[in-house]
Amino acid sequence: MKLTTLLVISLAVFLVGCAGSKENAEKESVQSDTPLTASAKVISSNNEDIGEARFEEEANGVKVTVEVSNLPPGKHGMHIHEVGKCEGPDFGTAGGHFNPTLKEHGKDNPHGHHLGDLPNLEVKEDGTATMTVFAEGLTLQKDAEHSMMDGEGTSIVIHENEDDYTTDPTGESGGRIACGVIQS
Repeated sequence: MKLTTLLVISLAVFLVGCAGSKENAEKESVQSDTPLTASAKVISSNNEDIGEARFEEEANGVKVTVEVSNLPPGKHGMHIHEVGKCEGPDFGTAGGHFNPTLKEHGKDNPHGHHLGDLPNLEVKEDGTATMTVFAEGLTLQKDAEHSMMDGEGTSIVIHENEDDYTTDPTGESGGRIACGVIQS
């Protein structure tokens, strides 16, 4: 009788342990299937909230979605910058373009481009813009190669002029008119 009771209790403990392991494995699977995300509140040079940028980890890069308003109509250079700091009015605190591969500027540059180079943002006549682009080679994973979330962090910057996609180091895109610190 004691042996049977001991076997039943042992079997029950084993089954409960297996069920707990299955639940933990399912939780880990759900967490690993959830993409990493980040966002940035975009402000103007006079510190007004003008929109948001959202970032989502995908295979081989990061999807960037920008929704802004109250900007001058036309095309504007837009880049990921190397420091997560946006102090106006010139946003010089954001540093240079995010360039961990030490390439030259511009997607059309024959020597490669900064990983922080993004396409021009086209602002409509009413001052609004919405754009989704893919930043190949970047990641939101901390402590990973080309991570936007390591060190001093990163920011997204919108410039006053159109980026020519070739001139090093800034694409002749002019001053910085909006900035947002990228945060997870």
